[in-house]
Amino acid sequence: MAKREDGCIFCAIVAGEAEAEIVHSDELAVAFLDQRPLFHGHVLLVPRDHHETLADLPADQVGPLFELVQRMSVAVRDGMGAKGSFVAMNNKVSQSVPHLHVHVVPRTKGDGLRGFFWPRTKYKGEQMADAGAAIRAELEG
Repeated sequence: MAKREDGCIFCAIVAGEAEAEIVHSDELAVAFLDQRPLFHGHVLLVPRDHHETLADLPADQVGPLFELVQRMSVAVRDGMGAKGSFVAMNNKVSQSVPHLHVHVVPRTKGDGLRGFFWPRTKYKGEQMADAGAAIRAELEG
């Protein structure tokens, strides 16, 4: 059973107690689509155990977690038909949920993402399920 923090939405998603469009799940981490994405296909990748920041993550988990981040960056790019990806993590400052999470965002030249003032969008209809299916297909392929 994963170490969890009461009231943490990401711990609830990891435990299957909160709804999310899961694109990957293994013994170390869970990846799911952001409810308020920068662009469709924006994934949040979290360790199963509750760690607030990267500094809190046990050293033996850093490599495996970032190997998954590396795979996810390709899956998001290819699954969403993007030209590249943006990978980011906040630690404390601007960290909206105090559970370590890595953002993996599909990017295309001229997509409007500038600096750190990013517009958010919403999924409509089946767009979230479609984006999740595309990323899962890339991870499995």
